[in-house]
Amino acid sequence: MTASTPRRQPTLDEVAERAGVSRSAASRVINKAPHVSRATRDAVERAIKEMGYLPNRTARALATRQTGIVALAVSHDDPQLFADPFFAQVIVGVSAALEETDLHLLLCLASSGRGRFRLTNLLRTRGVDGLMLMPLHGDDPLTRLVAQAGVPVVYGGRPWHVQPQWYVDSDNVGGARLATEYLAGLGRTRIAAITGQMSTDVGEARYRGYREAMIIAGLTPHGTAEGDFTEAGGAAAMRSLLASHPDLDAVFAASDKMAAGALRVLTNSGRSVPADVAVVGFDDVGIAEHTAPPLTTIHQSIQALGKEMARMLIAVIGGEEPTSLILPTRLVRRESA
Repeated sequence: MTASTPRRQPTLDEVAERAGVSRSAASRVINKAPHVSRATRDAVERAIKEMGYLPNRTARALATRQTGIVALAVSHDDPQLFADPFFAQVIVGVSAALEETDLHLLLCLASSGRGRFRLTNLLRTRGVDGLMLMPLHGDDPLTRLVAQAGVPVVYGGRPWHVQPQWYVDSDNVGGARLATEYLAGLGRTRIAAITGQMSTDVGEARYRGYREAMIIAGLTPHGTAEGDFTEAGGAAAMRSLLASHPDLDAVFAASDKMAAGALRVLTNSGRSVPADVAVVGFDDVGIAEHTAPPLTTIHQSIQALGKEMARMLIAVIGGEEPTSLILPTRLVRRESA
């Protein structure tokens, strides 16, 4: 018995011939180039499936000068960051969008000098086809670094006082306004705010939404304290507010983590939630369902933010000019307000 002869792989020319198109047209379809007609794309993809054609990735990379890799960079040097519910959901969304492509994801922690050096080298050598960048503080050196990146950059959330060409963000102003309006609608008149870091666009935007709602309701902001989007930061801010405004009857916290810290401090100080003080958070991450009491909050679709950020980058790499996107938010009522 003789061994069977290995089946020869079809060539690009043979795929083009089967599809009834030129070799260059078949190549454009395989390389996901823009401006290819639907009929051409369908014919080539049908031929690829029928013939079992497998593109030569090395030749494809040389021809397109693409690596097949995109990076998600975060200005943070703690590997535990990716266990955070927010960033974990972002990664799930990014990965879901990339599953529809041949692109691979590289995660970069770029807060330390060494991390920024690695990212700089990656961009300088065109080691990635594009970059997704999570929100930065106003003075973050990554802002200047990516301005000279030479590859497409899509922001997840807007950087502070910078208007990038491409970004995906949640309606932070509208969500904070909705939270504060809800508290005012409950008859609360002494509504305090725990803000995020005011050197970030998200911190500033959510504070702006709170102030707008207070003005519309004819109320005076009843104390603000800046947190850092952590549970410990929310607890510290709540202690400060109780010391300066002990008569407050409601709190809008600009993140669920800070709201969780605030709830703990309120309980320990003898305040009943929501009878004495109503609390509303922002994000609707897992912790919101497990606080005592469960947290009324503003829902933003974090997975959708990651998915749309990746889809936008894919479009830019493909030669398209997408528009930036603001995702809607909504109120989720639970027992804290």
